[in-house]
Amino acid sequence: MAIGIYFPASMSAAQYDEAVKRLEQAGAGAPRGRQYHASFEEEGGKLAVFDVWESQEAFEDFGKTLMPILAELGADPGTPNIAPIHNIIKG
Repeated sequence: MAIGIYFPASMSAAQYDEAVKRLEQAGAGAPRGRQYHASFEEEGGKLAVFDVWESQEAFEDFGKTLMPILAELGADPGTPNIAPIHNIIKG
């Protein structure tokens, strides 16, 4: 079952951009199981992230690469809000 994951605003644009760069260098820029990714600015200028993953397991596998990178950058994503996806409409 697909899941939606929302990480509240927790990092600067510079931290986000560096994390994306490091993920790409680690071969995880387009991880298996991630169907959709968006980052957006919320109040206060920090970025939030919303992803759609094919499964909790795929997300957890990605976390093994992501979390050490975020820790190195001093970005604490906090606890994400995770919920089953009811419907996706593209286009």
